Amino acid sequence: MQAEHWTVELVIDEHQEDRTTHAEARLQAPRRPALAGVGRARRNPDDPEVPRIGDELAVARALADLAHQLLEVAAGDIEVANRQEARPQA
Repeated sequence: MQAEHWTVELVIDEHQEDRTTHAEARLQAPRRPALAGVGRARRNPDDPEVPRIGDELAVARALADLAHQLLEVAAGDIEVANRQEARPQA
């Protein structure tokens, strides 16, 4: 069996004017559909400015979105292989 190399690229974009952070998690894998998860975080005006926290929240949400999409792809593949409905759980 050959090992496959899958890569997740994370892109983080901070917007100071509206106190938001946007993140995108892009999956690059051989023979797989292109998938990208999106996450956002917004700092409460009363909270101290700690950009790292917004980055962490936005990235976590983007990765969770990507994981959900990958589960949906796997469910579709299971349905095709087994010719019946599938519901993989995280």
